[in-house]
Amino acid sequence: MITLLIALFVIGWVAVALIGTQAYFRGEQTKPIHERNWRSESFEKLAESFTGVETDYSERVPAYRMDAYSSQMLPDA
Repeated sequence: MITLLIALFVIGWVAVALIGTQAYFRGEQTKPIHERNWRSESFEKLAESFTGVETDYSERVPAYRMDAYSSQMLPDA
């Protein structure tokens, strides 16, 4: 009886971890992204392996249009 409960707990934990991971990456694939991360190949590969869906860049928009990263007012280092 206790073995059955432990098995159900482990199966439930794995299912929740898989669903949570997919939800995280699906959310990340659609929310606004910073310009410096726009074409992150490592994220693309990881997200596609977890979700099975490619990132749709018609839905994904750049975030933070003007910040220190994209500012032309900063001197070159």
